[in-house]
Amino acid sequence: MLQATNVSLQYGDKKLFEDVNIKFTPGNCYGLIGANGAGKSTFLKVLSGEVDPQSGNVSLGKDERLAVLKQDHYAYEENEVLATVIMGHERLFEIMHEKDAIYMKEDFSEEDGMKAAELEGEFAELNGWEAESDAAVLLKGLGISESLHTKKMAELTGGEKVKVLLAQALFGSPDILLLDEPTNHLEIYAIQWLEEFLINFENTVIVVSHDRHFLNKVCTHIADVDFGKIQLYIGNYDFWYESSQLALRMAQDQNKKKEEKIKELQSFVARFSANASKSKQATSRKKMLDNITLDDIKPSSRKYPYVAFTPGREIGNDLLRVDGISKTIDGVKVLNNVSFTMNADDKVALVGRDEVAKTTLLRILIGELEPDEGRYTWGVTTSQSYLPKDNSKYFENGDLTLVDWLRQYSPEDQTETFLRGFLGRMLFSGEEALKKADVLSGGEKVRCMLSKMMLSNSNVLLLDEPTNHLDLESITSVNNGLIKFKGSLLFTSHDQQFVNSIANRLIEITPSGIVDKEMSYDDYVADKKLQKEIAEMYV
Repeated sequence: MLQATNVSLQYGDKKLFEDVNIKFTPGNCYGLIGANGAGKSTFLKVLSGEVDPQSGNVSLGKDERLAVLKQDHYAYEENEVLATVIMGHERLFEIMHEKDAIYMKEDFSEEDGMKAAELEGEFAELNGWEAESDAAVLLKGLGISESLHTKKMAELTGGEKVKVLLAQALFGSPDILLLDEPTNHLEIYAIQWLEEFLINFENTVIVVSHDRHFLNKVCTHIADVDFGKIQLYIGNYDFWYESSQLALRMAQDQNKKKEEKIKELQSFVARFSANASKSKQATSRKKMLDNITLDDIKPSSRKYPYVAFTPGREIGNDLLRVDGISKTIDGVKVLNNVSFTMNADDKVALVGRDEVAKTTLLRILIGELEPDEGRYTWGVTTSQSYLPKDNSKYFENGDLTLVDWLRQYSPEDQTETFLRGFLGRMLFSGEEALKKADVLSGGEKVRCMLSKMMLSNSNVLLLDEPTNHLDLESITSVNNGLIKFKGSLLFTSHDQQFVNSIANRLIEITPSGIVDKEMSYDDYVADKKLQKEIAEMYV
């Protein structure tokens, strides 16, 4: 069990936590959520002992072991991959080295023999004989092939190093597992493996993630960081979000009878309980949901940006035709004879392992790059707006206030009041609208780019990883806004819930060409025969 008692922490004038009291118990997975800057990652560091609170304390059960997902991807460059994973269990790794050192002694004494026997006993208790095979299973599950297990960490790519450090945190069944954005840089199959691992993990997990699908799949509880406090809620992220919205509606309708509120609550809980899967963790969550009372549901203080894209005109019969586009980047052919036609009702997600390929295709279609071969044609009734993965060039003039920045992309007759109102809907109200562009965070820049796109009234949107840098509230708003969008979309995203809830068509770009399917993303990844065919296209 891990417990924080009266924990307070302040940096300068900014108070992150004040008298936080929370207990994390075995068998549960806690999703730690909060707006950007609320202190989620800092609280994980407080729990791990990396950061000391100004007051209060964190206590761990006797003889319990805590493991943390390391963020320094270059800390183990000279270590072999398999050894790096085993290093996640510090005591076990120490014993292995101590034993080796004793057995290598030329003058092996009786005292050495007694010490070695003690170490062997402890080694066996810690499942040391299975350490290498257990580490190999974790690595394989995360997509690290056996051929890499004996290589030095320095020989791995950045994404591979992330997976090894994740395996390190998972190794040895720690009593407490702290994970900060564990799905970053993981492909869908590695994420699915991790989900199943955590669902069946019998100890305590505390995770920070912007991946709503992941939080919904693994979490039994949500710990909400807000106004320096941490409030604990039963259920996954969707249950927390829907219940907070329900509570807000109830609070706004003061005249509603309590009996009616209770009936609405019961209907709400029953709906979520019925959707629980048959996994052990979900079954346990269902039992907890059934015990929810009216007092357990509280409105959230969160603010959600208003995201709504309104096409200026309808799209005609011709939207987009792509004929034989090929492109080589830095000597690598990333697009190979790509051809497809988009229709007026298409919301297309570009998927695939090669990030450069997807970004390159979007940049070609918006006119930022020229193809080496092939051509594309937009329909005459279409108008396009683009959200790039790298938006830095749009903020090169850092002296502009946000009002002046947005004015560059708005019709000339729009007043400052209109622009301020528009920025207010994207959470830049009052003095925030006068912030300079060069002090914006990554998430704030994305919200500005979304404002620019909404002003354009385009009927075709191209978006490259639109959820990058955004908090969960903004992701939810963008997701809902694109679901309601009456035009067409071409987008990329690592957010499985985002893709599954928006796209009605998937185009995977492989080295051998494309795979074009009209189906949901969940069905796409669940089709084993199809995935086997696609895997062969990458060979």
